[in-house]
Amino acid sequence: MAIVKTDIKQKTIENEVSLEGVGLHTGDNVTLVFKSGAPNSGFVFERVDLEGRPKIEADANYVTNTQRGTCLEKNGVTIQTCEHVLAALVGLDIDNAVIELNASEPPIMDGSSKFFIEALEKAGIVEQDANREEYVVTEVVSYTDEESGSEIILMPSNSYQVTTMVDFGTKVLGTQNATLNKISDFKTEIADSRTFSFLHEIEMLLEHGLIKGGDLNNAIVYVDKELSPETMDKLRVAFKKDEIAVKPNGILDNLTLHHPNEAARHKLLDVIGDLALIGTRIRGKVIANKPGHFVNTQFAKKMSKIIKNERRNNVPTIDLNSPPLMDVNQIMDMLPHRQPFLLIDKIFELTESSVIGMKNVTMNEEFFRGHFPGAPVMPGVLIVEAMAQTGGILVLNTVPDPENYLTFFMKIDKVKFKQKVVPGDTLIFKCDLITPIRRGICHMQGYAYANGKLCAEAELMAQISKVK
Repeated sequence: MAIVKTDIKQKTIENEVSLEGVGLHTGDNVTLVFKSGAPNSGFVFERVDLEGRPKIEADANYVTNTQRGTCLEKNGVTIQTCEHVLAALVGLDIDNAVIELNASEPPIMDGSSKFFIEALEKAGIVEQDANREEYVVTEVVSYTDEESGSEIILMPSNSYQVTTMVDFGTKVLGTQNATLNKISDFKTEIADSRTFSFLHEIEMLLEHGLIKGGDLNNAIVYVDKELSPETMDKLRVAFKKDEIAVKPNGILDNLTLHHPNEAARHKLLDVIGDLALIGTRIRGKVIANKPGHFVNTQFAKKMSKIIKNERRNNVPTIDLNSPPLMDVNQIMDMLPHRQPFLLIDKIFELTESSVIGMKNVTMNEEFFRGHFPGAPVMPGVLIVEAMAQTGGILVLNTVPDPENYLTFFMKIDKVKFKQKVVPGDTLIFKCDLITPIRRGICHMQGYAYANGKLCAEAELMAQISKVK
């Protein structure tokens, strides 16, 4: 398995666009506004109705409840039923977007992703100045929920594909399958497939006040039991209909199926929306047997953890014996640092968005005289400084006269030290831009590796300033 930087540009929307409707479970009127997102920011929900407009990233680790949809929670702030919105964004091949809400739940619309697709297309989709990353699947990954028998399998494929197989054990809705071979087919094949429920579930939800925004236009109701006059009365009141009847195909009336296997297609829609919470594009085939929000999001959490570990341990493959792109003299021509504060020896790779450098750690380093005598360990702050100097090469490479600039730290965040570094080690540094360089400001993710393992990581922000 590997995380690869593709030559495909990331995408967002060009203009903001809004929709209005009601939340399925809350019954609240809600306005949703799609806005463009910065490169590498992913999908971010923003609660504009709350003080400080708190943001919740579409991250599997924020999933707290999956009973009637996928619920995210961060610092006590929730987003309910996020999967249909996320499926639309993925289905239109969008990478970054802000989703503003003035309530906890997006509008249910017709119970599918159709109206979100239409709004996003109206907003326009544009490429961004950053390349997309993909997680390339090379071996099978699976997750099984023993209690329900639900299972998700991810296997190698040349593109992102999804197959769902559902079996509800009822006559009215037996076994169904659905497959999406190309994400570009989502709009025409999957987007209009609406959410569904069984009559016995509807009765329970109504009794507990858990479905206040539903009507027969935003949910397919499969009648899996005898309809009593009392139940008919309840449904007429709940759905604000004078008359309700059962069609020959076993669903309540006032709604015609868009597809014979609409239930399986909607489950596929849910899988795509829930797996968006992984946060990284997947190049592989998903096979989901009896999927549901719980198994979907548990699998998303598993994949998120695998990718995070892979990213951390993705040691750059370089030949240390090959001629470097820049040797120490060339580095000194660009950086103002001099011994003992120059902490990188060679640069091996340098692109518009990343840089790889190295340092040989020897016993002759000045800092080993005091850190620690008898048990020398390279100070963590100096590992971060060496990482930053490597990133400095990246930002100074954007100006024609780097020798006339100084680089200053603006922020160091999320610093973690994993392994100690001792004399004799060779440090490999890799810095990747988090956002494009603007006005000499560089925001990057830095990693330091020693002995084939990650020894430190940090988010760094620095700015170059011309020497007066």
